[in-house]
Amino acid sequence: MATIFSGIQPSGIITLGNYLGAMKQFVELQDDYNCYFCIVNQHAITVPQDPSTLRENSRRLAALYLAVGLDPSKITLFIQSEVPAHAKLGWIMMCTAYLGELERMTQFKDKAQGRGEAIPGGLLVYPPLMAADILLYNTNLVPVGDDQKQHLELTRDLAERFNKRYGEVFTIPEIRVPKVGARIMSLQDPGKKMSKSDPNPGGFISMLDDEKTIVQKVKRAQTDSDNQIHYNPEEKPAISNLLSIYSLCSGKSIDELEQQYQGVGYGQFKSDLAEAILQTMRPIQQRFNELYHSSALDDILDQGAEKANSVANQTLQKVEQAMGMARSR
Repeated sequence: MATIFSGIQPSGIITLGNYLGAMKQFVELQDDYNCYFCIVNQHAITVPQDPSTLRENSRRLAALYLAVGLDPSKITLFIQSEVPAHAKLGWIMMCTAYLGELERMTQFKDKAQGRGEAIPGGLLVYPPLMAADILLYNTNLVPVGDDQKQHLELTRDLAERFNKRYGEVFTIPEIRVPKVGARIMSLQDPGKKMSKSDPNPGGFISMLDDEKTIVQKVKRAQTDSDNQIHYNPEEKPAISNLLSIYSLCSGKSIDELEQQYQGVGYGQFKSDLAEAILQTMRPIQQRFNELYHSSALDDILDQGAEKANSVANQTLQKVEQAMGMARSR
């Protein structure tokens, strides 16, 4: 069975975009793949975090992973900092990477903009730690949104470079991007990704927003100049984004939705879209509330960390042996 790895930062409550672009497909994959899902709290500290908030967000994210339909008997769910091999291999991957390729990462350039000299070092070396996350588990496939493809390409480059120097240690992972919903955009600015760090809360729907808030955000979502409901990301980015969300929440194809709303105005479309989102969110929020305060969640994370440590330590041992960092016995 092929192995899949994916990680999400606990830097805030995940959005509907995170769910539709990543977590929804995780549920579909868990029956056919050996899945590792990681709460990457070490990535979150590339910018300062309040300790109590980080701890709470990590627990919330763990509960949401399970609430969307992931089965702990089928997948391995764990917190990154509870598996020390991530940081250890991250350092080795940093030493394998070149400064120039790290500085060329689009996300680094975006996040470093306007900071002058006060750029946290973690922003630069984020991709080698991400490479370590993936390579520790002999990962075959990594499901990502379009914005993470560059980091995955670097992971492949680092793995190949290491293997060329030290022998065939790492599995070279493939990138898996969904055809629809790979990148859900902001409700207020369809030119940028829906993000929990958006300073405009109207741009994203949190997975824990109440129903009134969700309806209001959908009603206020940006649309295009004409009143036609037609999918064309280049000419009609706003309505195309809403159609992608509707399709993923309802299970209807975009073609079906275009036919259904032919000659219908944006008002009715948005009202129906809001209801489709609510129908998606209600069972998830109910399950989340059951899990969040439950000791069962801690048991699942403990078991996940135990299994992840076992596999990750085996890989790290092979890496250190290949590099001459382990004593011969």
